[in-house]
Amino acid sequence: MTVTRNPASPEIKNGAFVRQENAFRNRITADGSSGYKAEPGRYHLYVSLACPWAHRAMIVRKLLKLEDVITMSVVNPIRDERGWAFGDGPGFSEDPIRGFEFLSEAYLATDPDYQGRWTVPAVWDRATEAIVTNDYPVITTQLGTEFVDFAEPGVDLYPEALRPEIDRLGEELFENVNNGVYKAGFATTQRAYEEAFDALFKTLDDLERRLSTRRYLVGHQLTEADIKLFPTLVRFDAVYFGHFKCNLRRLVDYPNLWGYTRDLYSRPGFGDTVDFDHIKRHYYATHDNINPTRIVPKGPDLDWTAPHKRDTLP
Repeated sequence: MTVTRNPASPEIKNGAFVRQENAFRNRITADGSSGYKAEPGRYHLYVSLACPWAHRAMIVRKLLKLEDVITMSVVNPIRDERGWAFGDGPGFSEDPIRGFEFLSEAYLATDPDYQGRWTVPAVWDRATEAIVTNDYPVITTQLGTEFVDFAEPGVDLYPEALRPEIDRLGEELFENVNNGVYKAGFATTQRAYEEAFDALFKTLDDLERRLSTRRYLVGHQLTEADIKLFPTLVRFDAVYFGHFKCNLRRLVDYPNLWGYTRDLYSRPGFGDTVDFDHIKRHYYATHDNINPTRIVPKGPDLDWTAPHKRDTLP
């Protein structure tokens, strides 16, 4: 089934990009009190290797070693008015659920009247045959807190004592960095663009100072805060600097942020979930209003394996 009524273009109000609210917000719980019990083999994760929001879920799934607990499909990075497609090339997955051709079919199977954009990540429930959630801000938290019985022992990405700071920083990261690059890139007025641009680089400057004396964003361990920041940073020079006009400074111009990103990139679950081919082809070949020629730049040439020298920081 092919559906073409869902627009791929972003929503703009008064020249500013407005991110769509997530429509499916059911919660998966360890005890099943929500109606969706955390259990092996029940849930399926739909992702794009290009999407930073989906990238978070991929990292957590791998860090917690939940690959055999939660299955996953990767969509084609070239999205058009029909939305995300399955299959059609190496590195892309066929849909193992119902043999869907497009992710839109999973959305409409869940709600035939759904009118929004079809987004990743999305979690499908085999028991109810519907999408449980596409609420990316909390998908990673649910994986880390509700699947503990099936996860790698000792990995706590959302420690209770650090949750207030993780949540506070996460809100700032979302507003000014994660979503900030989109607000700059999709703005259609100079004022909206400059407001997003200024907030983005002020926050990056603050993060550069923050990371001058610590290895991680919160506490002395890897947390969800780091997982929320990494997908944006790893895409910054390849996409956001040029394509989204976030060009005051590159990531490599920030010694601490650049070292921090390489530090994370060197770890299992981070660098091995990055696919620059998917990332660049998606952004440069699907935003016709920004890049109508669909030419994908060859650069930048970055050494992600260069020593980061951050393992001496607390």
